[in-house]
Amino acid sequence: MAQPEPEDLKIITLARSARARAEATEGAAVRDETGRTYAAATVELPSLRLSALQVAVAMAVSSGAAEVAAAAVVTEGEPGAADVAVVRDMGANARILVAGPDGRVRATR
Repeated sequence: MAQPEPEDLKIITLARSARARAEATEGAAVRDETGRTYAAATVELPSLRLSALQVAVAMAVSSGAAEVAAAAVVTEGEPGAADVAVVRDMGANARILVAGPDGRVRATR
């Protein structure tokens, strides 16, 4: 696997930080078409469950982003189909980087 680009390393770092800060199972970050970034952690409430990628994409949309250029998720597992779909809704060609808690990229989708 190729070494991630500096801008990809930035969103991986943001995703790791969001995960650690919230002590969550996942952290995610997305970069929009202008280069702005949005980081989030999993939301688990009795009445609401959102993955970190869903929250990060929602933050981008609510801030006026027209497109997601890249996304990163830091997790011990794998992103689900709904996570991939929400990124694709905002960027059909967006790279999705899947990294472990150590920040190493395991897969790119």
